[in-house]
Amino acid sequence: MASPLLEMRGIDKRYTGVDALKQVNLTLEAGEVLALMGENGAGKSTLMKILGGAHRPDDGEIRIAGQAVTISSPQQARSLGIAMIYQEFNLVPGLSAAENVFLGQEILKHGVIQHVAQRERTNELLKELGMDFDPDTPCQRLTIAQQQSVEIARALCLEARILVLDEPSAVLTTREVERLFAIIDQCRKRGLGMIYIGHRLDEIFQVADRMMVLRDGAHAGSFAIDQCTREGLIECMVGRPLDQEFPKREPRPGAVRLKATGLSRGTAVQGVSLEARGGEILALAGLVGAGRTELARLLFGADRRDAGTIELDGQPLSLNSPAEAIASGIGLLTEDRKLQGLMLQHSSRDNFGLPNLDQYLHKGMLSGQAEQASFETYIQAMRVKLTGPQQPAGHLSGGNQQKLVMAKWLARHCEVLIFDEPTRGIDVGAKYEIYQLMHALADEGKVILMISSELPEVLGMADRILVMHEGRLTGEITRPAESSQQAIMALAVA
Repeated sequence: MASPLLEMRGIDKRYTGVDALKQVNLTLEAGEVLALMGENGAGKSTLMKILGGAHRPDDGEIRIAGQAVTISSPQQARSLGIAMIYQEFNLVPGLSAAENVFLGQEILKHGVIQHVAQRERTNELLKELGMDFDPDTPCQRLTIAQQQSVEIARALCLEARILVLDEPSAVLTTREVERLFAIIDQCRKRGLGMIYIGHRLDEIFQVADRMMVLRDGAHAGSFAIDQCTREGLIECMVGRPLDQEFPKREPRPGAVRLKATGLSRGTAVQGVSLEARGGEILALAGLVGAGRTELARLLFGADRRDAGTIELDGQPLSLNSPAEAIASGIGLLTEDRKLQGLMLQHSSRDNFGLPNLDQYLHKGMLSGQAEQASFETYIQAMRVKLTGPQQPAGHLSGGNQQKLVMAKWLARHCEVLIFDEPTRGIDVGAKYEIYQLMHALADEGKVILMISSELPEVLGMADRILVMHEGRLTGEITRPAESSQQAIMALAVA
């Protein structure tokens, strides 16, 4: 029998005091899509960084088509036919699609770059992937899905045999995800072996041939796609049974606390009015670009509104800046926690304390003791896993980063909390914990406004749903438990 396309045998990786990987085995066949699953911190990224040459294993071996190889750098990984496509693309925005595809591997004749040949070859590759746009278009003008296709075309141009896709659907619309899966199917037919890392379970069951689960740095199980249930996969990932994906709760909405009337900003938000009650989880649904995040930014004072009013507990708010929103008791967990929610290079304690410094002042001086005491209280309450207060926020897993952001707003005693894509890029176990925390906050009578592109999450968590399309509210679903994804989509494309 032919050897597997890829074998990783007995892979160990240790950091100071931590066994990141423990005797991990992975196999990948040509033409196969292997879903690599596990909670944040389970070891998925470490294993793929070893395959991509960014890290060296402490023990174990890697074989490609039966031949033992040593991968000491990303360049060597690429020379062996291994291509890594991350959620944050490695493209030069000002260069064209063709120039990015051939960057570092230009077609030369007498030392001169052959732009026509590169453009023609790029066009061929894009058409093979089912994409139809001008290869001369600068990448900064392409959609996210088009940029992703440029990354895949570059991998094909490098004659990659192994393709690693890390959270490839995280920022794509539903239609773009369908296009991505069609591209993956084309790559499968070409004989590429693909490792797909993702947290959206519905997509995993749709795209993968086989699953492999890591838990605490060790192999927890491997399953053919038709031999595993959603519940069984979740239990394998978290190491314990979860009775349901979304925790149950009996909503008890109170009086209207947050009221917005006629909010507008250009064409992004057009005459939006809403009321949110204390004790309820109000979800904003809609397609990417519908205006949900733009509405959240108006409610947080991050953008100036052209028209409209905002009230909290009957009091009008000016909200001309985030500082005014924070002082009024409004907190925003941004869609992109890494770029907008945290300072990744700074310590976890510094990130926690930043919006709360006024609470730790004593005679005009910052009290480190008071800040540390508050930090410990909320970090323990939120069950944030870290090595210590000085651990950089960028070194935490996605779920723990999100809980750190939540902790700093809870310490601010916010009465209104806006969650923009609260579980994006977070594993199913951490999602459940965040859902429980959102329920607890709602039970305290706080206003919870949740923006999510995951329709099962919207239906599973919301007490009421507002749907947006092209900057306007197009409908309301008052009984999510009796509704469906189709009903939301019908309003989202109205």
